[in-house]
Amino acid sequence: MSQSVFNQMQQMEHEQMVFCHDKHSGLNAIIAIHNTTLGPALGGTRLWNYNTHDEAIIDALRLSRGMTYKAAISGLNLGGGKAVIIGDASIKSEALWRRYGKFVNSLNGKYITAEDVNTSTPDMEFVALETDFVTGVPEYMGGSGDPSPFTAYGVFVGMKAAAKKAFGNDSLTGKKVLVQGVGQVGQALTGYLIEDGAIVYVSDINAARLKQTTEKFDRVTVVESDKIFALDMDIYAPCALGATIDNDSIAAMKCPVIAGAANNQLSDENIHGPMLIEKGIIYVPDFLLNAGGVINVSAELEGYNRDRVMANIEKIYGRTLEIFDLSEKEKVHTQQAAMKIAEKRLQSIANVKARL
Repeated sequence: MSQSVFNQMQQMEHEQMVFCHDKHSGLNAIIAIHNTTLGPALGGTRLWNYNTHDEAIIDALRLSRGMTYKAAISGLNLGGGKAVIIGDASIKSEALWRRYGKFVNSLNGKYITAEDVNTSTPDMEFVALETDFVTGVPEYMGGSGDPSPFTAYGVFVGMKAAAKKAFGNDSLTGKKVLVQGVGQVGQALTGYLIEDGAIVYVSDINAARLKQTTEKFDRVTVVESDKIFALDMDIYAPCALGATIDNDSIAAMKCPVIAGAANNQLSDENIHGPMLIEKGIIYVPDFLLNAGGVINVSAELEGYNRDRVMANIEKIYGRTLEIFDLSEKEKVHTQQAAMKIAEKRLQSIANVKARL
């Protein structure tokens, strides 16, 4: 890492980072709190076998910042946070999750956790034994269960808005859509797309997930990972890990729309946002498009109502069109336009609080 942790925190305007270790359970975790202007920081806990501790720190910083913008642009009264646990599924145990729950609880509600990549609703059950500051718990515990279908629905709604912008109407019937990453969100999105009449291609480095997807949906076509950007498609939907949109992929892309669930899709937003504009590709900012999951779990904090959740997720359609309009009006790329809308809300609330 070329910069110190403090330098990176200052550069990305983070409030707090917490490093958590427990030798007995094997827990090594980082909790990053980016901004609590709008409320307590809500964000999932990701389990990933990072190559280095520096990679884990950078991921926690980027993901938590994205959560701030996601909450702000979605109209939620929440801040942005995220946690990462270093390791793979083999380290999971009741002891690890309960020890992690104690660390979350020690923050006294400044950070509220939930599931994320490689973590699940049952994992959150163990966390909930040690803290009330957890969402995404099973329905029998008063939660809303797996947020993946809600994340997928938000992606689907925003994708339809992008289709309206690119093709003149929002029907996905006959549109060729490639879903990269068919985990829980990717599979749920595939279902929505097929129901709307899209021609769906799928790709994943996990052969078991691909097999599960093709067995569940007999109308999908598998594309090898190294042939994704050679495919003639209408919409590219990255739903795995981030940073798939870079110099090489943009040069090879043949699609007019990018709309997916992955976080931090742009390898460098200041470079690749403008590159997409230059190539005429419509990009829906990830922190807007994948907000359905956090909209869902945040509703657990105020008395869960599924109808209200779905109505709020459907607002992603209008916000997507609003971002396209601002992007054209101010001649900025769509990621920057979305950040401006989020930052405007953050600043207005900060100003009000400063006067109190």
